[in-house]
Amino acid sequence: MTDPTPEDVAALFTRPDGSYAFARWTRPIAPIVFGIDDPSLDVVKQAIEATVFAAGHRMIELDPELGANLMIFFLRDWSELTEVPSLEAMLPDLPALVETLQSQDATQYRTFRFDPAGGIRAAFVFLRMTGGLAVQPAADLGLEQAVKALLTWAPGAFAVTSPLALPPDGGPAILRPGIAALLTAAYDPVMPDTASDASHALRLAARLPRGG
Repeated sequence: MTDPTPEDVAALFTRPDGSYAFARWTRPIAPIVFGIDDPSLDVVKQAIEATVFAAGHRMIELDPELGANLMIFFLRDWSELTEVPSLEAMLPDLPALVETLQSQDATQYRTFRFDPAGGIRAAFVFLRMTGGLAVQPAADLGLEQAVKALLTWAPGAFAVTSPLALPPDGGPAILRPGIAALLTAAYDPVMPDTASDASHALRLAARLPRGG
């Protein structure tokens, strides 16, 4: 995303019904990851931490209210969700959700919880490790999922272009410069925590570097 227009930015937060919906976290992020081995766990958490700090937001060990407020689950099959203790209390209609994900052959699902003012207070991320996800390096998974959990992107925001890029000289994936800049702009302290008017995209676009 080089020199994006306000229209480009707006598209990233525009729902299929045409409404504009933006929200960012209003509290420090306390992540917890389930379903992967310890070495991969460390790599994923480091990637999340790097992305959160790059955006200008904060991490914390425990959220005073929720404990963990960003929960990431790695699964082999969606049916495993029904076996997670207490998950149904956090995700109403869990059996119906599992049925829907199975029928769609989905590989990812994320859902947010919001505070009374509309800012993000918690996020749940579920990844079915099959296909491309199964071979994606842990660091790349951590980066990508952190990006997708930091803001309420539109469902198709990254359908064509990944938020990650491979450096020209090789090495691990990095955030695309345009996405990194957009995260920083979104977490600028003078920007609102939530927005439902596309004019918000004008303010975001105005904070992005040009000529990169």
